[in-house]
Amino acid sequence: MMARSQQNTSLRPLGLGVALAAALLAGACAGKRDLAETGVPVDVRERHPIVLRDAPRSLDVFVGRAGGGLDDRQAEDVAEFAREYRRSGKGGLVAQVPTGTRRELAAHDTLNGIRSALARGGVPGNALSVTTYPVADAHLASPIRLTFASLQARLPHDCGQWPADTGVSSFKNDMSNGPYWNFGCSSQATLAAQVADPVDLVRSRSEGRPDIAKRMGAIAKIREGKDPSTQYRQETPQINSTVGGR
Repeated sequence: MMARSQQNTSLRPLGLGVALAAALLAGACAGKRDLAETGVPVDVRERHPIVLRDAPRSLDVFVGRAGGGLDDRQAEDVAEFAREYRRSGKGGLVAQVPTGTRRELAAHDTLNGIRSALARGGVPGNALSVTTYPVADAHLASPIRLTFASLQARLPHDCGQWPADTGVSSFKNDMSNGPYWNFGCSSQATLAAQVADPVDLVRSRSEGRPDIAKRMGAIAKIREGKDPSTQYRQETPQINSTVGGR
């Protein structure tokens, strides 16, 4: 009796471990089966993740027929482009000048205007590297393209892809009630384009300096037994007095 009792006791943990392993294996198979049925990840952040990468930023400055530098609109565009380069630019700033047209003199004047606008934006003229590119059609507008590299938040792929039909082409995919591939792609792309600093998607910013005057005022009220909270009151005007009625 003693030996049989010890034998049964020793077999119980083994049986429990086998049962747990079988349950985990079944759950893993179920998860793989669900992913195989839907065909796409359920989470939009997995289907369309926002990634950070170094990508070029460009500005096309069009060359006028008579030359004479830049107009007010293009001068302001170049100055703002220079300020953006100072904020997030990596490496050098390159200007690609068209060649093979009848506007070489005008392109030279436009390039000088670009250097002046860059200087107003805080970028010295010697920071600009100039290269050339041939023009295939002289009748088309051939701009001077300014380019620099910066850290940008983007999607690793383009939106508008439809790898599977959203209709009734596949009974298995329809019955799974899962999201289609392109769902949420435009929202993720818009969010990535609206981020002012892509690093904010990776880590938070440090806290700024506290308002010492407001903090000491609140502490003084607490010591005096007063309520330190602030009540904001805003009087709402009557509609008839606003529109001039009686």
